[in-house]
Amino acid sequence: MIAAIALSPSLDVTYVIERLHGIQRPLEVVRVAGGKSLNAARVAVMLGADRVAASAVLAGGAGTDIAAHARAQGLHLRIIDGHVPTRTCVSVFDRSSRELTEIYEHAVALDDIEVEHALDAAVEAMGSKRGLYLLSGGLSEDHARRAVRRVRAAGGSIALDTHGTALSGGIEEGPDLVKVNRAEAVALLGYAPDAPPDELVSGLHDRLDSATARAVVTDGADGAWSCDGAQVLHAQMAGPIGGFPVGSGDAFLGGLARAFDAGESLSNALALATGAGVANAQIPGAGLLDPSLAREIAARVEVRAYRANAPL
Repeated sequence: MIAAIALSPSLDVTYVIERLHGIQRPLEVVRVAGGKSLNAARVAVMLGADRVAASAVLAGGAGTDIAAHARAQGLHLRIIDGHVPTRTCVSVFDRSSRELTEIYEHAVALDDIEVEHALDAAVEAMGSKRGLYLLSGGLSEDHARRAVRRVRAAGGSIALDTHGTALSGGIEEGPDLVKVNRAEAVALLGYAPDAPPDELVSGLHDRLDSATARAVVTDGADGAWSCDGAQVLHAQMAGPIGGFPVGSGDAFLGGLARAFDAGESLSNALALATGAGVANAQIPGAGLLDPSLAREIAARVEVRAYRANAPL
């Protein structure tokens, strides 16, 4: 089972327009229950996960819309009433230039009670099952630490996808999976921006508490790298990525979660995650994809051992 902990949800709106100038009537409008955790959870549902739960702190009109969209998209949602209206994030795709403009409101600051209620709701939704919890997005260091500790105390596994002090603090509590992009890994480790990706993912794994934990670093068109303590794997698919990359990292995490929930190997999980990330970029709307296309792409992803069984 999969449970998402949504501490920084948003109503994600994508406008497709002819040209970003003056007054525009959108050619297409897509609204989804967004924020990184909900995006990843929705992708896991779209890829066939049996039951995906989510707990989200929501308030105001955007919060009401998020709840409606999340449930319509198959998430078993538990709502924690927030004290500040939930944010809205907007992406504008200029069809003439193929450029994307993104306008993201800051994540709402949550108090400790709201966070504790969200964690309790996620654990209750998981019940006796020892599944995978998803924690991603903008977080405070304290809340990231609390979440990892709470999940581990409940006997669950947790995947962490955040940045800054939340990432460094959360890692110290021992997550089972960390998924970050190159820039986030570089900032955490203090490596040079052009550091070799195998060194980045190995360095990230070294920061994890458990030798069996998994580290993943995504690197845009150069694919994704993973280390599980025994090997470093590189997953890549040749060809264009797509015009709507917003949410592709979240789709990647959703693909990982779906594969691991189904008992797939790390290699197969990386292939499905890559397929999900690329499929997400084909259509407007973060965390939306054609599941058949995602699996078709996954079948064409090359995953190879970069340094199998070598000292890391």
